[in-house]
Amino acid sequence: MKVYHPQDIFNIAVVGHGGEGKTTLVEAMLFDSGATERMGRVEDGNTTTDYDGEEVKRQISIGLALAPVEWKNKKINLIDAPGYFDFEGEAVAAYELCDSALIVLGANGTVPVGAQKAYDYCAKHDIPRAFVVNQVDKEHADYMKTVAALGTKYTSAVTAVQMPIMKEGKFAGMIDIIGMKAYLFDGTNVKESDIPAECADDAEALRETLVENAAGNDEELMEKFFDGQELSTQDILKGLREGILQGGIAPVFVSAAAPNIGVKELMDEIVMLMPNAAEMPDAEALDASGNPVTLKIDPAAPFVAHVLKTIADPFVGKLSVIKIVQGTLKSDMSIVNANTGKTEKCSGLGVMRGKKLINESELEAGDIGAVAKLQHTATGDTLCSASCVVKFPPIVFPEPCICLAVGAKKKGEEEKVFSGLHRLEDEDPTFKLVKDTETGDMLANGMGEMHLEVINNKLKSKFNVEGELHDPRIPYREAIKKAVKAQGKHKKQSGGHGQYGDVWIEFSPVPDGLADFIFEDKIVGGVVPRQYIPAVEKGLKESIQKGVLAGYPVVGLKCTLYDGSYHTVDSSEMAFKVAANLAFKKGVAEANPVLLEPIMKVVVTIPDEYMGDIIGDLNRRRGRILGMNPIDGMQEVTAEVPQSELFKYATDLRSMTQARGTFRQTFERYEEVPAQMAGKIIEQAKKDMEE
Repeated sequence: MKVYHPQDIFNIAVVGHGGEGKTTLVEAMLFDSGATERMGRVEDGNTTTDYDGEEVKRQISIGLALAPVEWKNKKINLIDAPGYFDFEGEAVAAYELCDSALIVLGANGTVPVGAQKAYDYCAKHDIPRAFVVNQVDKEHADYMKTVAALGTKYTSAVTAVQMPIMKEGKFAGMIDIIGMKAYLFDGTNVKESDIPAECADDAEALRETLVENAAGNDEELMEKFFDGQELSTQDILKGLREGILQGGIAPVFVSAAAPNIGVKELMDEIVMLMPNAAEMPDAEALDASGNPVTLKIDPAAPFVAHVLKTIADPFVGKLSVIKIVQGTLKSDMSIVNANTGKTEKCSGLGVMRGKKLINESELEAGDIGAVAKLQHTATGDTLCSASCVVKFPPIVFPEPCICLAVGAKKKGEEEKVFSGLHRLEDEDPTFKLVKDTETGDMLANGMGEMHLEVINNKLKSKFNVEGELHDPRIPYREAIKKAVKAQGKHKKQSGGHGQYGDVWIEFSPVPDGLADFIFEDKIVGGVVPRQYIPAVEKGLKESIQKGVLAGYPVVGLKCTLYDGSYHTVDSSEMAFKVAANLAFKKGVAEANPVLLEPIMKVVVTIPDEYMGDIIGDLNRRRGRILGMNPIDGMQEVTAEVPQSELFKYATDLRSMTQARGTFRQTFERYEEVPAQMAGKIIEQAKKDMEE
């Protein structure tokens, strides 16, 4: 590829709901631009951007993939983003890479959740966006109904610039609403024609909206429009481009990607209407002192780039996908990582097309590239020239919302499994591996069950080792409900010095969980010598780590040492530690011990219509509803729910709300487990201990 300047570069994220044809659309653009010799199919597992084994097997996009194409002396960097919500982190990286977004949706008369989420994200982050109504060749497809649904949802922002001509259910041509010309498809040829009579009324209505919206984004055009003057094609294009750049207009394009109809015309519209890299606003970063610095999209300025994705390739090694914000990057250039302070050598510079790295000698500001084998660089880092060391703010990725324990399928392979998972953690910022110091479980945290399954399967395909996922162990606790007094007496005689320690301890519950453990010394008269009292306390502290019911730590326990006896020769610190342990086992067993479970505070954000279902489901999970609060057009439900009921809640919530609901949880406190459930948990814990 030749070196492209910022004004000739278009960075476009292809986003939207899963299954609407995003990958197929990218594949058609690659083929039509001559970047590939044949057009792959998702069903056949041979598309350029769905190259991972998991993507081929599941026939869905899992990771973002890059597909640069050259079209009419312009470079369009297509970023194919996953539509399934388990892989939302990849979509966030796609938005960070892009300058504008194509929101793809099927022509079925509705606006799917994925398209709504994409539009909302773009609107919130000021990303110019357009809709592509795809699959107009399918049976029962209805373009006008889909445009109407978009108009209802997003009012005047929606502006159709193309309209399909359908004949006997087939996508036979297209109307250019800007120029009010019709183009009929004849195999590989396109023929200009008059607008068919049956399409004239719809086309005229769409043009009225288009002209009004174009005029509304430019004061000069607005005056012309209200004076009743005709707007020229150049006037309309000027108004549309300004509106798209400001986010006030979302143009609507049309395509049938699978049969590759209307895709070339779509690329024409992209380079004519969508903003190029040079039109993007200046970027903001921080210098070494934390002061704001403005970066201009200027190839002649000092080099600055943002690392927005890391690919762990077992053959090539690590690949860092970067967006060049300022300056020019050349192969073999020395660059500084502002986050680590380390100097890196840009020895392998190129652009990614699917899994293929195409070597390049240099890339200018506004372009997207990849650098191989950077030693000290991770996703989110800033790379720059030594003369301009600045740092971008951290990227905000969605927090993991599901947690499963992970281990090795075969004994002895634990180290290989965890090493592989840590490498995958570098690749995916929404996947986090954390060790639970209490239960000993290694916890895999992710965006959904499918996300964690895919991570686990990648272990085998990339690192040839198998992991196993299962529900994590709950960190239960034990406590007592009444006060008791118990003696612990350790007496042993076997030649030479014997062992003797004797204590009387009162065990009582600490009110309201004010402390997990309190030790009180009430010895009088030296019945237990001073030097042995710390040993008693130590013995009790060790004992509470393993309760009498199911071996869980004991909390909220007050231990009062009030009596005992000793032997002048046979007593020792060890003997008193053992005596304290004996008193603990006897006393706690008689003090009505109970099992406690962690209670989480859960805040669920949902649209109004799902309120009843969500509250009913939380009640079924033994939850207590604390309150409901309207916020930003949604409802926020706050509840307290046992942790054991929440492991797969992310998946269930997504299913109940068509992925419109989100939640967050934080630990609140411990509460007694209902007796019937406690019995089963204790029984299982005893079985596990025997094993």
